[in-house]
Amino acid sequence: MANRGRDSRLRTHAGTWPPQATPVAGISRPGLGIWPSLIATLQAWARAEAGPGRLLPWVPIAFGTGIALYFAAEHEPVAWVAAVAAGALCIAAFLSRRHSWFPQAVMIAAVATGFAVVALKTARIAHGVLARPVYSVSLSGFVETHEERERTDRFVLRVAQMESPRAAIKLERVRLSVKKGTAPTVGSFVELKARLQPPLSPLRPGSYDFGRDLYFQGIGASGFVMGAIKAVDPPTKAGLALRYAATMQGLRDAIDARIRTTLSGDSRAIATALLTGRRDAISAPVNDAMFISGLGHVLSISGYHMAVVAGVVFFAVRALLALIPSLTVTFPIKKWSAAAAFIAALFYLLLSGAEVATQRSFFMTAVVLIAVMVDRRAVTFRTLAVAAMIVLVMAPEALVHPSFQMSFAATLGLVALVQVGMPILFASPDHSATARAALWGGREIAMLALASLVAGLATTPYAAFHFHRVTPYGVVANLLAMPVVSALVMPAGLLGLAAMPFGFDGVFWRLMDVGIQWMIVVTQWVAALPGAIGRMAAFGTGPLIAATAGIIVLGLLRTPLRFAGAAVVVVSIAWALLVKQPDVLIAGDGHSVAVRGRDGQLHLMRSAKDSFLLKEWLAADADARLPTDTSLSGGVSCDATGCVTELADGAFVTLALQPDAFSDDCARAAVIVTSKQAPGDCKALVIDAEKLQKMGAVVLRRTGAGFVADAIRPRGVDRPWSPAVPDAPEPEIGLGRPAISRPVDATPT
Repeated sequence: MANRGRDSRLRTHAGTWPPQATPVAGISRPGLGIWPSLIATLQAWARAEAGPGRLLPWVPIAFGTGIALYFAAEHEPVAWVAAVAAGALCIAAFLSRRHSWFPQAVMIAAVATGFAVVALKTARIAHGVLARPVYSVSLSGFVETHEERERTDRFVLRVAQMESPRAAIKLERVRLSVKKGTAPTVGSFVELKARLQPPLSPLRPGSYDFGRDLYFQGIGASGFVMGAIKAVDPPTKAGLALRYAATMQGLRDAIDARIRTTLSGDSRAIATALLTGRRDAISAPVNDAMFISGLGHVLSISGYHMAVVAGVVFFAVRALLALIPSLTVTFPIKKWSAAAAFIAALFYLLLSGAEVATQRSFFMTAVVLIAVMVDRRAVTFRTLAVAAMIVLVMAPEALVHPSFQMSFAATLGLVALVQVGMPILFASPDHSATARAALWGGREIAMLALASLVAGLATTPYAAFHFHRVTPYGVVANLLAMPVVSALVMPAGLLGLAAMPFGFDGVFWRLMDVGIQWMIVVTQWVAALPGAIGRMAAFGTGPLIAATAGIIVLGLLRTPLRFAGAAVVVVSIAWALLVKQPDVLIAGDGHSVAVRGRDGQLHLMRSAKDSFLLKEWLAADADARLPTDTSLSGGVSCDATGCVTELADGAFVTLALQPDAFSDDCARAAVIVTSKQAPGDCKALVIDAEKLQKMGAVVLRRTGAGFVADAIRPRGVDRPWSPAVPDAPEPEIGLGRPAISRPVDATPT
């Protein structure tokens, strides 16, 4: 009887396919040859994957595919046309619900709807974007947000009035940096002068588009405050949203001030980050060590933090209510506890600033808690699908953000582990060896290790694509640090928040400090291990899409077909490793040029310093050198007219600073980068300021006859966050002639 009960429970777990003692048509077909039998088996698996309840998890994937197609478009789609097409396809899918093609119709409608939703949002939030720098702008407006950083502060100003003789465009919001400790309070109305720059474009083709991020935040420029900031009486009253933002910012400041009375340095910064989401005050060495060791996810409030907050409140409330026998017998205290946990999670969402990762975490947690309240199974793929749809409908631009990608990849892996891995791994707990291990906490340790491994592997493609790194020792760091964070740091932080109004919070901040110090020690030790910094050269979106498809197939499918996902992941890894790195990188302003020399490394020519740009270039090249490394200028010769260096094949690339350089460069160089006007009969490939303004940063790859160019803004691309430059001649990057291997008359400096 016991065995039958256990078997029946096992058969109810998703992922245990085929069910025990249940034959599957097509898997064993005596008398058939190998190919007919294989085809019959695959058909049986496909029918099992298309069974009842298997459609919903694929809807957000199709919806996200439509969003991805929108961002891949060369110019802005017509929003109303996209909306009409999506509506028609949704109606067609509804009408076909009794037909065999209903699943395909739903997927097509979901793709079209995702495309339409993001197109409509872009049209709704349309605003001006600064095209060229302006150096003295008078601004006035309300302060909407305030960030504390390690060296400076930063705030977002909702512009009420803007005066500048050179700026013909009206900006709605700007993001400004100020000296540390001088930022105005959220909700205040201020007047100031600022130097504004266009939103930062990608630093190389394929890198992250910061300007797109700012566009969807309604920010049209960034810059620096010049002089004093003057607080004045507002011409109109602040709206409800601004008053809410000021209230929440005041609460965050109060929490930070209370933590500051007890903690200092990185302990204070990390404690504030865990409770309020403000993580920019963490020192660079500790921040780097956190990400190198694989513990960087702790600094971003996400599913883990939300689960801890909801879990602590749920079990604390349930334990307190269980002390009253009459309540336990008469009332559903489990549902009451879930409701209390829901309220706590909502407060944590609002307190932390409701970033994308936090929103996803809250929606996921909320669906789980609501499932508890209505007596439904909580942790399922459907829960994840509902959370994904909510986030993508509210913020479709989140799809292309690394936070969303890594968060959902990790959660998909963990849900698959819960639904597939756990029933398989712990199907026979009555074996003596398993029982003894469980008594000593072996099961919990194994699950923690597996969870860290699964989440780490699932997020690796996205970390490699966006940050050009992997974390070889991530499992070790998580095993050593996360139990302390879960059992000590987060509970102490929650108790500190609860004790603040009564003045007894100091002891809890000190308890947090103990756990945080342990976490810092672990991160620094792991980051110092040999090979801890796993560098990965940049690769395109093709390998990333393939890896994503493989992870989805591995996570969602239940039959052995899911192992096809592993094959796709392996192909994506090989694809990423085989991507050819560029031979020449040219910054969008033309001041920096990196050339791959005979030694396979980048050599730098520049007329201005830009450490942030060089750091990104070196990271994308899997190069361990720092921007200050003197070897970057090795092999580069410069004089007053410009600089020159060699490609791997001996061809010359020059950075011409003066017109005098063209007489030699046009005759001997293969590529010339300049802000000047080159002669019309120049035989070299010329990249001048006009072309760079049109295209942005450019990379060149050497071919037998010349170069293949890849630009930030290829010809014909025009999007709201990266508008095409008007009234400029079309760039004509063609094939450069082979360079002449003669010395260039230049002396080192």
